[in-house]
Amino acid sequence: MRPIELTEQGAMTAFRMKRRHFLLATLATISSKRAASAEPRRFRVAFANLNEEPGARIDGLGFTGADIRRSFELASRSLPVDMIYYDNGGDAEKALSNAKDAISSRVDLLIEYNSDSRANAEIGQRLKAAGIPVLAVNYSIPSAPLYAADNITAGRIAGRALGKFAEENWSDQTAVAVILGDISDPSPSIAARMQGVAEGLRQELPDLSPVTLDSAGHSVRAGGVLSKFLTTQSRRKVLVAALDDASALSAKSAIEAAGRISDCVIVSQGADRSIHGGASEKKEIDPANRGSIVLGSVAYYFDRYGYEILPIALRMLRGEEVPTQTLTKHVLISAKNVFVEYPPYDMN
Repeated sequence: MRPIELTEQGAMTAFRMKRRHFLLATLATISSKRAASAEPRRFRVAFANLNEEPGARIDGLGFTGADIRRSFELASRSLPVDMIYYDNGGDAEKALSNAKDAISSRVDLLIEYNSDSRANAEIGQRLKAAGIPVLAVNYSIPSAPLYAADNITAGRIAGRALGKFAEENWSDQTAVAVILGDISDPSPSIAARMQGVAEGLRQELPDLSPVTLDSAGHSVRAGGVLSKFLTTQSRRKVLVAALDDASALSAKSAIEAAGRISDCVIVSQGADRSIHGGASEKKEIDPANRGSIVLGSVAYYFDRYGYEILPIALRMLRGEEVPTQTLTKHVLISAKNVFVEYPPYDMN
């Protein structure tokens, strides 16, 4: 009888071991599924950039499409997104073609930067029909959230800075103000900046109306038209509101050539690298260059768009509510805060 008991005992032991292995395997499977579910879902996000052609300035400022795309490339590294990039090339038909391709690629969301309103309306319709959400940049798309520069506010910041300088330093003298840049540009953003500058100046100097000087989009010409204007204002202090940094630097050269450094100041728009520089570049706005007649430049942060826009896109993808419009927080970059906003080691 003893051998039979040993066989039964062995069978029981084998059964217990199998059961134990089964339970361990089940626990391992559950743990694996929990770990997988704890990992954030990755999304396919497409970004259709306004224009990445070399030399093309974005919205009248000194930034390029490459600057904007680079910001998305850097920002996406730490986010659960797989990016697809398109270049609209400043062309409405190309923007439509890119949107069609994004739909075919079954992206989870499209970030659209395109200036043509007709094309944007069609893009919105196509993406809605495909069930793909859209986030618009600087130019609206029907029913889509919008991230945009606040051009009027940026202009006001510049106008008020010039007006305050005149009040604090030239209160007993006559001043004249000019808006310098591509005045003839039909873009709504240019008109808004000009409106903002005029409003900002009036807040500080109610009786002062700015004169417009058109460079026709050529920074060298900006210096030329300002030089001619200065010859007619030999006894007045001159406040220059430049619509972009290239025009501001050209104006600075013209003022220096005319020997008018003591009675002219400039505030610009954009705050691109030509003004704040990089780690080893010349910096017009710098704590060590406090004597510069360029008081500052209003930042638009185009080179940080990816960091501002992608978090909004992720909130949309997760089903969270987002504002219908999110505006850039513009800041006047001056010698006082340039290293806070653009540290010297920042290579972006």
